[in-house]
Amino acid sequence: MRELYRDPVYDGVTDPRVVIDADGLWWMFYTQRRASLEDAGPGVSWIHGSRIGVATSEDGVDWRYDGTLEPAASGLGLVPGPPPREVDRTHWAPEVVWDGERWRMYLTEIDGIPDRWPGFARSIVEYLSDDLRRWQRRGPLALSSDRVIDAAVARTPDGLWRLWYKDEAADSVTMVASSVDLDDWRLDGVAIGGRPHEGPAVFDLGGFWWMIVDEWRGMGVYRSEDGIRWARQGGEDAVILAHAPGGGHGNHGAQVHHGDDLWFYFFATAEAAPVHAATGERRRAAVYRLGLEVEAGNLVVKDWKIPRSVSYTHLTLPTKA
Repeated sequence: MRELYRDPVYDGVTDPRVVIDADGLWWMFYTQRRASLEDAGPGVSWIHGSRIGVATSEDGVDWRYDGTLEPAASGLGLVPGPPPREVDRTHWAPEVVWDGERWRMYLTEIDGIPDRWPGFARSIVEYLSDDLRRWQRRGPLALSSDRVIDAAVARTPDGLWRLWYKDEAADSVTMVASSVDLDDWRLDGVAIGGRPHEGPAVFDLGGFWWMIVDEWRGMGVYRSEDGIRWARQGGEDAVILAHAPGGGHGNHGAQVHHGDDLWFYFFATAEAAPVHAATGERRRAAVYRLGLEVEAGNLVVKDWKIPRSVSYTHLTLPTKA
């Protein structure tokens, strides 16, 4: 398993979401954490103040940095190059789905650049696009609290669209809402309870529905016959991706179907990267991918088709926030 992508601006690629457009071009949308900055601000400021980075690929392996989604009059637009040094809003964890007619993005937004976790409202905001470059803002969804992040959206076998998300005001478990038309959402309560977690990814594979959640020690896996009722794979401590090449474990990822393959892209600590001088933290991150398959009713990781070498397209790294 090798690094596939490093963000060339801040070296903090996280929360990757990969989709493939009608022309076969692979798109990666991700949280562009400001990991390389030594002076991003106090506390967890470096995790906030992030834009959504965009990269594209012909094969899902070699990626080219294309810029960031920048605020525009009607929403967001892809702008080449690095983001502005000064920003006043935080964007996290883009979920991008095709609804049969257009692309939809469900983006976590936070006002300002918080330097601590408590006390700051978070919302999931919907955008629409025909080309993955220009996004029209529809507005925030009315969900279970003002502390919601990390959307995942899919259409389940009963014909309803479902949106799963982390609610930090509900002990950081996965909640779910459902919709007939992606316009009006009904709150359906807790989808996955138990220990705190985040970053749900939901998909169908091998005759089952699967949810993968980030437990900050590896990924918990849940299986469902219908995308509604879920049972954990293995015991309560069982996880996949408990170890990653750069040390630590796999974090918040998402799937993409390509032919008969299902690839799971996720982030983990970057290999051979410098630590943050003041804190000693290993802030820098890289994107990895693995294939997933179903064997005997279980979701299993397949370490095949992993490239031997990867090329990166780099920019000059900014040194100031």
